[in-house]
Amino acid sequence: MPQAEHTMYQEQPIRKPVTVTTLAKMKRAREKFAVLTAYDASFAALLEAAGVEVILVGDSLGMVIQGQRTTVSVTLENMIYHTRMVAQGCSTSLLMADMPFASYTTVDQAMYSAARLMQDGGAHIVKLEGGSWLAETVYQMSRHGIPVCAHLGLLPQSVHKLGGYKVQGREETAARQIMDEALALQEAGADIALVECIPAELAARLTEALSIPLIGIGAGAGCDAQVLVSYDILGITPGRRPKFSKNFLSGYDSLQAAVDAYVRAVKSGEFPGPEHCTA
Repeated sequence: MPQAEHTMYQEQPIRKPVTVTTLAKMKRAREKFAVLTAYDASFAALLEAAGVEVILVGDSLGMVIQGQRTTVSVTLENMIYHTRMVAQGCSTSLLMADMPFASYTTVDQAMYSAARLMQDGGAHIVKLEGGSWLAETVYQMSRHGIPVCAHLGLLPQSVHKLGGYKVQGREETAARQIMDEALALQEAGADIALVECIPAELAARLTEALSIPLIGIGAGAGCDAQVLVSYDILGITPGRRPKFSKNFLSGYDSLQAAVDAYVRAVKSGEFPGPEHCTA
């Protein structure tokens, strides 16, 4: 009899698939989880083998893959293509995909973009950047069965409006706004929140205030999870590495060992340290 075709991505899963329910249970148990970006099947398989719970197909691909200065030029078709590639190497991690710039300016457009990312790309959850003005969008997406991650703080897609990549929420008024918007988006139905480049003390308060998991990047160790760009933790990204990142490949002889080290450091609370905080 002919043997079944096998590929490196058809191995038996070593754990149950991670879902938004899994992450909610981890938050309640105060168990931290790890998030990393991937843009292709090989990297996705490597991250999953290390126990990364959430793989993010970030619009950061515009900078680390396409060589652009910002994420603004990334299109929906770009995101669908890379999400589909990552899905080929991902069997148990939760697959999150960024909704790119100007792909969710209305509720109808957001529904269309999210549906494409899930149906054509294979995403399990989508992430969008913005505050309480997105509450109705998040509500309608959640109502129609689309899991949502709300991205607050520094919004890379708004870099031209913000005047650069600057820490957000330093002043009490701005901090209060981020807190209020996070709570509003949770109330609207967001399943996860993510904060970027905000003071660690504010992120810790947000983590306690929210019932949904909070992922941090450049926001201190008090969050429920940490996310970094995989190219940054491996020292691949040219130029100066972001302050909130760390080269985990240093001292290790393989990519797998470096990713393993990152996962251990996040889960133990060793990473990020005070030197990785942006404020």
